[in-house]
Amino acid sequence: MSDQNESENHITEEKTQDAEAEQLKQSLAKCEDALKRSLADFINLERKTKSDIENGIAAKMDKFLLRFLTIYDDLVRAKEVLKKENPEAQGLDGILKNIDSLLVEYGVSQISALGELFDPNLHEAIAITNDDSLDDNTITKELRKGYISHNRTLRPTLVEISKKSQ
Repeated sequence: MSDQNESENHITEEKTQDAEAEQLKQSLAKCEDALKRSLADFINLERKTKSDIENGIAAKMDKFLLRFLTIYDDLVRAKEVLKKENPEAQGLDGILKNIDSLLVEYGVSQISALGELFDPNLHEAIAITNDDSLDDNTITKELRKGYISHNRTLRPTLVEISKKSQ
């Protein structure tokens, strides 16, 4: 009888150990799943933080460039006035060339508009002229240069567009 009890105890112990092993496997699977989720959350947070930082820097740079471009426009106008008064004056040309190269170095480029079709992402129409020889919304005059930086419009070009007579 003791062999039978011993055998039953052994079977009971094995069942208990099997149940405990199964519980441990389930617990391990839950922990692995939680770890994977936490790692994915961390990676997503890292990406979002990096993106937020890049966007913040880009926004500050855009703000600075907009102010800078206003000063640049003033220099261009001063050069035009100076050239009218004294055609031999060359002083501002060198400064403007340096500024142009600085803008190119930092990824800022002018938006070409004259003769192009109006694009509200790049242009701001402030005048309309009737011209039957041109397609509707063709840019006929550039009133202020626009600029792009890293595929973002810093400042739209102020333009005059054509409309056909009706």
